[in-house]
Amino acid sequence: MTSQLQAGRPIEFKHDAFSVKSRSFWSDAWYRLSRNRVAVVSMIFIIGLIVLAVSADGLKSAGLIEGINDQHRGSSLAPPMTCATLQPNQQPYPPGGPQFCFVFGSDSLGRDLLSRTIYGTRVSLAVALVGAVLSLGIGIIYGVVSGYYGGRLDNFMMRVVDFLYGIPSLVLVILFQTFFKSLELEKSSTLAQGLVHLDRSMGGLFFLFIALGALSWISMARLTRAEVLAQKQREYVEAARASGASNLRIIFVHLLPNITGPLIIAETLQIPGYIFTEAFLSFIGLGIEPPTPSWGSLISTGRDSMITLPNLILLPGIALALTTLAFNFLGDGLRDALDPHLRGR
Repeated sequence: MTSQLQAGRPIEFKHDAFSVKSRSFWSDAWYRLSRNRVAVVSMIFIIGLIVLAVSADGLKSAGLIEGINDQHRGSSLAPPMTCATLQPNQQPYPPGGPQFCFVFGSDSLGRDLLSRTIYGTRVSLAVALVGAVLSLGIGIIYGVVSGYYGGRLDNFMMRVVDFLYGIPSLVLVILFQTFFKSLELEKSSTLAQGLVHLDRSMGGLFFLFIALGALSWISMARLTRAEVLAQKQREYVEAARASGASNLRIIFVHLLPNITGPLIIAETLQIPGYIFTEAFLSFIGLGIEPPTPSWGSLISTGRDSMITLPNLILLPGIALALTTLAFNFLGDGLRDALDPHLRGR
């Protein structure tokens, strides 16, 4: 170092603490998320589930899996790693279909368990997506209006939220589903029959989406209101208001970009609840309509044979557990990555 000073050359520090370059907020968040191995593995697992759900029809066309209602007569409750065998003078179902091997066994109707579990991934991911969109959409709008305008409007809107928050959500969802199921048995109005037809065409998902959307936004509305109350008195909001910006511009340009991080984190942590709710409703017969497969309905149909054939509940049960754990771990990773108090640690 002395020779460098005498020669007039700048001193070069090789330590990492002096070579770290400044990063933007989002690049720094991605850097910290990428160092969380559990969150990265969870994100890869969720992406793999999405790819599997989207490519299910392609896998069926390639002959790797079967359709949701393809049956093999004479192969009911087949154990894992067995192949469907045809009896004399018996044709495969569907007609012309090849002999099929059950990697994880078959159900009581001779349908491949692995194929139905893969198609059940679509239901769980659809519920997760729609539940998150409804919760964010309704909750953010409701919370922003309540928190930003305040006064009597805020007091009235929050009393409505407090009333709904006091009702057990699962009980209300069950009541909704029971009411919707009753519409299918009664001769009601043309509008109701149209909704029933739409629900049947979606495999029972439409009424489930309505039931989930009825209460999923409440927690998001309260969190959004709290974030807006904390941010609307900040200097940047006061400066925007002093410059003549309209309320809509302040909300969409200034407030929302600064509160979306905590809202996305909270919503990611709520997604396992949506998946479990759908699985529970399907388990008790108030969820997805057969023959559309759901992890909850697969567990329900396999519980009678869980002693002799545990694979009937193990495969959908493991898929359900891993998916909910993956969303929980990813949510924890996002919370750690987007928390400004951890920036620079």
